[in-house]
Amino acid sequence: MRIWRFYQRFSRVKSGRGRLIHLSPPALLTLGFLLLIALGSGLLKLPIASHAPTTWLDAVFTATSAVTVTGLVVVDTGTHFTLFGQVVIALLIQVGGLGFMTFAVVGAIMLGTKISFIQQRVAQEAFNQTSLDKVMQTAKAVLVYSLLIEAVGFILLTLTWQSSLGWRQASWEAFFYTISAFNNAGFALNANGLIPYVSDWGVNLIITSLFIIGGIGFTVLMDIWQKRRWHQFSTNTRLILLATLIINTLAFLLIWLLEANNPATLGNLSLSDQALAAWFQAVTPRTAGFNTLDIAAMTNASIVLILLLMFIGGGSLSTASGLKIGTFVVLMMATYAFLRQRQDVTVLKRTIPLVQVMKALSLAMTSMLLIFLGIFILDATENATFLNIVFEVVSAMSTVGLSLGLTGQLSEAGRVVAIFLMIAGRLGPLTLAYLVARPHKRRIRYADASLQIG
Repeated sequence: MRIWRFYQRFSRVKSGRGRLIHLSPPALLTLGFLLLIALGSGLLKLPIASHAPTTWLDAVFTATSAVTVTGLVVVDTGTHFTLFGQVVIALLIQVGGLGFMTFAVVGAIMLGTKISFIQQRVAQEAFNQTSLDKVMQTAKAVLVYSLLIEAVGFILLTLTWQSSLGWRQASWEAFFYTISAFNNAGFALNANGLIPYVSDWGVNLIITSLFIIGGIGFTVLMDIWQKRRWHQFSTNTRLILLATLIINTLAFLLIWLLEANNPATLGNLSLSDQALAAWFQAVTPRTAGFNTLDIAAMTNASIVLILLLMFIGGGSLSTASGLKIGTFVVLMMATYAFLRQRQDVTVLKRTIPLVQVMKALSLAMTSMLLIFLGIFILDATENATFLNIVFEVVSAMSTVGLSLGLTGQLSEAGRVVAIFLMIAGRLGPLTLAYLVARPHKRRIRYADASLQIG
């Protein structure tokens, strides 16, 4: 109720002359994220949130990383922050991962609040839906599915850890890691991440299942639950499931092949442990951010592969970010159609509308421009190798959270750049672009131009 009142109040902001300025849905979503980050920063700055003083920049960086479910950290979560601070981070991850609009819509439904037109537009923008009925259905499904899946993950992790940690500590760590994993955040309570559990099949399978399910997308989960038969699934569901299977399988085989003889990663592990570690490192870049191996010790070829996986990201309307699987597939199929000199772009015996192809191209170009800008600035401000900078920028932009060790060494300017990239990556490049250039349809049709391309 209060969140909807907030939107009613701030969707109309008074200018200096007393006139009302109507904020667009992308602007309101951005404002909501910024206010959530500001609230989280204030809570993390409190003395009871940390064992040692936290600077404002570190508090803002941590809050941004949590709200955008990235996982990049400049201070160790387990040792620097108290239990209160860790709970704040977990809550920021949950709200940021599921989206504050989810809680707003569900709250309005439960209270029977009438949703105004501007609120409908904001909700539709947040959920990428065209009708209010779909928005409400999706919001309820997101919350219910998330809580159910997280409850199962919490119980399984608690049972897995209780013998070594005791019920109390096992319950807390299970709570934190379940939220962090399902929301693809990558925050850990150990400076070494999940490296101590590299050979633990239970921990590995539970954590990977949580972030893979969270990264598939809630529309896909809804479709699977409602239809339950492959031939009845929508084209989008079948496409996401097939692409996820293919990408994960190829990444798993390539990382195992590239790291099998590397003594710093897989070389000294047994065959079964190699398979487990290779699987974890193959699926975590899209966009979970956990690791059971030292990423910095991996071969350059593996790091380049991880860069591609981070850039691709997860599914739409999921807890993951990145370019998104659907966008990547559309770009690949458009390229294939052009090379085969076909007029239409098709996938799974369905034609992809031209507007979706253009949107995919716009997303890719905007993402690459932001990544290039981030690399350019960090290369000018930071004393680090080019590969480390590229990895850090792609990780921040894709809200992955993996790092080659540069995050903690970033200068103040570098941390500000990383904060901007994390926000841009979570909101989406096009949402950010809409803030700068409001969409405008032309009424004039110009003559065709013949341009040389390629």
